[in-house]
Amino acid sequence: MIEQFEEQLHQDLHQFLQSMNEIDARLPECPDVEEKWEQIAKAYIPDGIKEFNDFPSASLGWMMYIGMAVAKFWDAEWEIYSKIDDLYAYMRDKRGYDAMDEYIREDVLLLRGIDYTVLEKLVGECASRVYNALRHQNIEPGTKEAFNAYVSCLHQLYLFGAAMQLNRMGYHMTKMN
Repeated sequence: MIEQFEEQLHQDLHQFLQSMNEIDARLPECPDVEEKWEQIAKAYIPDGIKEFNDFPSASLGWMMYIGMAVAKFWDAEWEIYSKIDDLYAYMRDKRGYDAMDEYIREDVLLLRGIDYTVLEKLVGECASRVYNALRHQNIEPGTKEAFNAYVSCLHQLYLFGAAMQLNRMGYHMTKMN
């Protein structure tokens, strides 16, 4: 059931982001970034769950920003960033949980002006899509199933955040002739 839900999220985000020219048909593969998922999720989930009831789009969307930041770190100076014990806390503690999105857009991705705003709207739309899909699962809040569904949402947003950023940095998975 949860695997099916996560696959549904994957298909929806893939189709949506591809239609926005944010990703290619074939997603980039970046094992280093994917391997950080579990560690980041474990660190993030207590904060994310605490914020979820009042700010579900932020609770979900922040993970997309985190995926983008990790992809940027991978491209820039992975030798340094890969050794940070808690990459999530490293990012969160720069300006606090509430301003983590701004920190990532400004200081990690170096976005200003229209690019800053466009990304904010795009991540907001992705978070809304995922939240809407989650609500339509009719899962009882507070259950193990609800927790697993939330983690599935975060996982897809992290992966697509990373894929978007890799794409923005020029990493494309295309067939070689």
